[in-house]
Amino acid sequence: MATTPKKATTCCVPSDSASVPREAAASAAAVAGVARVQDWSVAAGDHRDDLPIKKAAVPPPLIRAETSTNAPTKGVQIMLRAQTSHPLDPLSAAEIAVAVATVRAAGATPEVRDSMRFVEVVLLEPEKHVVALADAYFFPPFQPSLLPRTKGGPVIPSKLPPRRARLVVYNKKSNETSIWIVELTEVHATTRGGHHRGRVISSQVVQDVQPPMDAVEYAECEAVVKDYPPFREAMKKRGVEDMDLVMVDAWCVGYHSEADAPSRRLAKPLIFCRTESDCPLENGYARPVEGIHVLVDMQNMVVIEFEDRKFVPLPPADPLRNYTPGETRGGVDRSDIKPLQILQPEGPSFRVHGHYVEWQKWNFRIGFTPREGLVIHSIAYVDGSRGRRPVAHRLSFVEMVVPYGDPIEPHYRKNAFDAGEDGLGKNAHSLKKGCDCLGYIKYFDAHFTNFTGGVETIENCVCLHEEDYGILWKHQDWRTGLAEVRRCRRLTVSFICTVANYEYGFFWHFYQDGKIEAEVKLTGILSLGALQPGESRKYGTMIAPGLYAPVHQHFFVARMDMAVDCKPGEAYNQVVEVNVKVEEPGKSNIHNNAFYAEETLLKSELQAMRDINPLSARHWIVRNTRTVNRTGQLTGYKLIPGSNCLPLAGPEAKFLRRAAFLKHNLWVTPYARNENFPGGEFPNQNPRVGEGLATWVKQNRFLEETDIVLW
Repeated sequence: MATTPKKATTCCVPSDSASVPREAAASAAAVAGVARVQDWSVAAGDHRDDLPIKKAAVPPPLIRAETSTNAPTKGVQIMLRAQTSHPLDPLSAAEIAVAVATVRAAGATPEVRDSMRFVEVVLLEPEKHVVALADAYFFPPFQPSLLPRTKGGPVIPSKLPPRRARLVVYNKKSNETSIWIVELTEVHATTRGGHHRGRVISSQVVQDVQPPMDAVEYAECEAVVKDYPPFREAMKKRGVEDMDLVMVDAWCVGYHSEADAPSRRLAKPLIFCRTESDCPLENGYARPVEGIHVLVDMQNMVVIEFEDRKFVPLPPADPLRNYTPGETRGGVDRSDIKPLQILQPEGPSFRVHGHYVEWQKWNFRIGFTPREGLVIHSIAYVDGSRGRRPVAHRLSFVEMVVPYGDPIEPHYRKNAFDAGEDGLGKNAHSLKKGCDCLGYIKYFDAHFTNFTGGVETIENCVCLHEEDYGILWKHQDWRTGLAEVRRCRRLTVSFICTVANYEYGFFWHFYQDGKIEAEVKLTGILSLGALQPGESRKYGTMIAPGLYAPVHQHFFVARMDMAVDCKPGEAYNQVVEVNVKVEEPGKSNIHNNAFYAEETLLKSELQAMRDINPLSARHWIVRNTRTVNRTGQLTGYKLIPGSNCLPLAGPEAKFLRRAAFLKHNLWVTPYARNENFPGGEFPNQNPRVGEGLATWVKQNRFLEETDIVLW
């Protein structure tokens, strides 16, 4: 993802205007005393002495330079060069192109290279200590004081380690999935074109998996099915001969039996049919085609199973179901609503520097991945004399599961893993000012690879804006009649994606009172089923003649890598569960009205598999074990669950093989670098029971004081 200069708001910090942070860094270094310079460059002598250096990126002047072992003359000072990309910045279009070219060039034969399909190219996020160094000396917030004190002063690198890309590559010929790590070395400054070179660090074939599906495959699958003679004959029986009216949505098969094993790349499409080929706003999902069973080999793009099992008439055409304006559907659009304008005549209150955002004492970095979509990094709150107080390392939604509750074909097989099987970020779309976001907006673009390795850009993919959110606090003194009120302003970061029929809006809200709120909005179109005349379904709701919506659930899994009041390198967090208890009748409760909050420390992973309980107002607190507030209590952040429930399915439901993490509302683990996705990295056709979170917690690791991750 990248920012676009022409879209920058007037409040954005120019790239050459970081004098205040630079001075702050210099002051901190002066207090720390003499520091030692460490050069992490890969190529000998690659110090870029000939290139200008941005002042904002130069570490404090009180640095004793080491002698370069590669220099021809002793005593020559290392020339510190500007860092153009923060270690957590999403990969640029140029970096993605270099990573793809590097992997393709490493293919053993022309046949191997031609068979490569690029499922995902994403930043390999560095270790947390690298991020800490970047934030201390190279990028905002420029705070060396965040680093732990070391004997002899801090070790300051002359440059940060090269960025790395992680690629998931599918070999279409061999049906193999591999993971590649490519090191990206910048060889020219951004002013000279931002050229990079790549070097393969590692590659590994992952056995017995299928990677996520791609939009190119979906399009090819639709074409193959529509061109299949038995399918055309089945549609003809239903009165449809124009294949331009037919919609074929390829759904991953999940895993229900050995027939779904990942030795084959499979899809079971759902079929729909429009009534007019020249109406792009017609809602084709309102006319599902029932009774046709199709299985497609997505590796070879051939139909391998087909059966016209049951004839169900197509639901009747109904213009009221379309997306078109009201007058085209036998009605009218509302005309009695007056304009509502959001104006900020002095501009926004936030400041943006690259992907770094500051607003009302909050600061954080915006990231984006093809799988998760929006990622929030390095969240902190500047609290007066206490300075910058970290809250979390990383926040994102890492998986979502949509199981359907109708036991008949094809609905029982509909249990989509929209992040792991498709990719929330890859399915994001451009936001248009005036509808998706209102007010003074800062947009961020997103860069991805397509299936064949080309780079595609989604402009205006992420929206950053402020919102008025009503009253934050109010009080009126009845004696004086005086009233005080504080309005609530919040900062919202969001993106919206479309996965087949559904739209999902993901929003992270930051409030002035220190609250962070995650919100998901569902919209779009229901995935429907057709009914026989006079038929009704127990496991769904009839919404129109011949049409019903099967019952289903949407589960969104957030991964929150916490860091409450923890500086880099510190792991001083724990999780406490709080339940409200009614006091037993007796001497301490003679009026039978007493209740209190009872705290329980979650000491291990197996103990920390928890469920919500609104009857006891259950919530959880992530506490710092070594920091207290002004009343002497340990500081912490409260996790407040919203409306929620567990899967409404039996314990032997097939989808729970891959989604065992849905069996509890809360899981807590210690941070581990390779534990990122609750159902494992490759849930598509995954035959392994309980892979991911449900397996990791069996280690029953210690949680009393560690680097905490909430799921």
